[in-house]
Amino acid sequence: MLNGIFVFLVLASLLLAAWSGRMEALNASILQSAKDAVGIALGLIGVMALFLGLMRVVQLAGLMSHIARAIAPLTRRLFPGVPEDHPAMSAMIMNMSCNMLGLGNAATPFGIKAMEELDRLNTAKGTATNAMVLFLAINTAGFAILPTSAIAIRASLDSADPTGILFPTWVASGCAMLAGILAAWFLAKLPAYRASEPASAKIDPGAEKERPSTEVVPDTRRWAAVAAVLAGLVYAALLVRHVALRAGSVPAFDLFRDVLSFWMLPPIVAGCVAYGWAKGVRVYDALVEGAKEGFQVALRIIPYLVAILVAVGMFRASGGIAILVDLLSGITTRIGMPAEALPMALLRPLTGSGAQGVMTEVMRTHGPDSFVGYMVSTFQGSTETTFYVLAVYFGAIGVKRTRHTLPACLAADITGILIAVLVVNLLFG
Repeated sequence: MLNGIFVFLVLASLLLAAWSGRMEALNASILQSAKDAVGIALGLIGVMALFLGLMRVVQLAGLMSHIARAIAPLTRRLFPGVPEDHPAMSAMIMNMSCNMLGLGNAATPFGIKAMEELDRLNTAKGTATNAMVLFLAINTAGFAILPTSAIAIRASLDSADPTGILFPTWVASGCAMLAGILAAWFLAKLPAYRASEPASAKIDPGAEKERPSTEVVPDTRRWAAVAAVLAGLVYAALLVRHVALRAGSVPAFDLFRDVLSFWMLPPIVAGCVAYGWAKGVRVYDALVEGAKEGFQVALRIIPYLVAILVAVGMFRASGGIAILVDLLSGITTRIGMPAEALPMALLRPLTGSGAQGVMTEVMRTHGPDSFVGYMVSTFQGSTETTFYVLAVYFGAIGVKRTRHTLPACLAADITGILIAVLVVNLLFG
């Protein structure tokens, strides 16, 4: 399906640009999009190297298997084809947790690691398994406890209620995730997709025990564990002091955002290091070994990013989005979606930067606390950039036959948008 969409976008863009006289813009978009794709991939190298290295540390320390066992009752039902103690389970949970907390930069490396681990169970290389499809459907639903980017932009535009989108975002993204799960399950049972399911989806749960790196866990060094706990307690005390010192001079929301934006990621990094150290892992060596994967993964995803971003960039430059807005606005206004919000809904699955730019411009024009302002910022928090996610995650493991991934992910996107429209109309209409 991705192949058909890619061809359609390219050919439609060419004809639309020739018809509307936008060939100069189309030409510039092709070159710029290709350049941007490489820039995005190279920009991921450092982040991926760091977090893949940290994942190697906690994997050797045994934390990943502990996480997997703790959530086994849920994951056993969601991913029946994946052994409950498999590293993919804990990697997926780490990815989802980071997404929920708005730590997108940390979520991507964990998601790529999860895909790599799922691909170890896949003997039909290049074909997406049911577990991969379901994981990406959940991922692109964009469920977020704290949609930090949308809230931050609302606050920067002097919103009187920057966190007013929290409840509608929770409802919309929660429904989107449920829709993605149901769509992935239902589509997997259709004859066409069931016939293409890789046989490796059904695997012996004991097969992964052959991997010594996740089985051999060093003994806990008590003095190191005590030192790590003490460091954590001191950090918590310093955080409390920071909040107390700024509580009187900084608005409550700004202080809350400051804590979540700048005081969350460092303890995650330090916590992984401290846990590995307490377990007797040679932390530096393990981190460096795991980080080597980051560069290789970034190189592998470049072709996939180039293809997706060039096609989307061409369609935008040709005026295709504007034409869709004109065609659909008459329908969407009847369901409570203003025409001003429609470009955001169309762009969100295609391009993150483009959608964010549209959201910012709409709120700057109409106000962040206007009806359309609430709607576009809820869109931002309720869905994910589907085509980018598919390009990065499938590109990392070389999957070309995506099976029912795109329909399942788009079902989550469409559900998130429609529920966001409904909730915003009920609360702010």
